[in-house]
Amino acid sequence: MSEAQERNKVLVRRFLEAQAKGDLDAVKEMMATHFVDHNLRSAKKPDREGYLRVVAEEQAAFSEIRYIIEDQIAEGDKVMTRWTGSGVHDRGQYQGFAPTGRWSADKIIDVHRIEGEKIAEEWKGASTIAALQEKRLAQVERERERVEQEMRVARSIQQASLPEGVPTLEGWQIRPYYQPAREVGGDFYDFHLLSEGRLGLVVGDATGKGVPAALVMSTTCGMLQLAAQGSDSSSPGEVLSGQRDVVCPHPCQHVCHLLLRHPRSQDRSLEVR
Repeated sequence: MSEAQERNKVLVRRFLEAQAKGDLDAVKEMMATHFVDHNLRSAKKPDREGYLRVVAEEQAAFSEIRYIIEDQIAEGDKVMTRWTGSGVHDRGQYQGFAPTGRWSADKIIDVHRIEGEKIAEEWKGASTIAALQEKRLAQVERERERVEQEMRVARSIQQASLPEGVPTLEGWQIRPYYQPAREVGGDFYDFHLLSEGRLGLVVGDATGKGVPAALVMSTTCGMLQLAAQGSDSSSPGEVLSGQRDVVCPHPCQHVCHLLLRHPRSQDRSLEVR
């Protein structure tokens, strides 16, 4: 190996060590003014200033950064370096990825072209960005599975809270149809037998979706059922009014109570609370 090739290897080692330390002045000093970065970096120019911004962003996002050079090969004006980069992503966002607080290490292979004892070009065989993207995809997949599990639980709560059958009322045909606008909604309905042969129909809409809305729905149905059974009133409005503060703690949580009577009475009214 020639002395020039040996100097090139030393230059690359110093170049990487300066990046690990966050010494941007030293990094810049070792780069040619016409430096070209052949790595695909989103929204970054492939010149010297763009490269330095990437190094600064890594320093701002990671702590305990360490580069370990494992092997180097020099041929002509190029140096190939196999090294391991490690650090803890705990300081800030990097390439759109939120800090994980975890330590990670990546195997990386760089090729640098030396010109006039300066780093003129760089090609990278692996990058921290690629490793972060893989972790990000894993996070997205875990979140998707969590949401799907929550939706399954919410659907089971919701279906268990809906009435299994429809009461028989002379002169009426009741055919309920229930379909949430999304996978799981907060809408619900239920039937309540009241005094004087009246039948109450409660229709509600709990704000929000998923498990919280399903729990509000289930709780509301249960409380109204107990209220209807324990009341001597034949007025759905009175039954609902006594439970309003408990059933509707939030102004955006709506519960409507409909009154159905025998058609001969010619009395069909709607009461809303």
